[in-house]
Amino acid sequence: MTKEEFLRALEAQMEVPVGSLNGDAAIRELGTWDSVAAVLFIALADEKLGVTVSGDQIARSKTINELMSLLGDRLTA
Repeated sequence: MTKEEFLRALEAQMEVPVGSLNGDAAIRELGTWDSVAAVLFIALADEKLGVTVSGDQIARSKTINELMSLLGDRLTA
């Protein structure tokens, strides 16, 4: 799965417009990012990539790119 495909899947889960999540965006400034979005990210990482992400890891992430880095080498460019 590519980074782009993962972001589009997350947008679909969050029910936000396509393209509304991008790598440099600060997650705290996104009006659509909340605890439900964090849980959706955790679930999607597990279901699609088999990666376990903790709430603490998400809390330390400042941007979408930092969230994506939590997925390690499971995402392709």
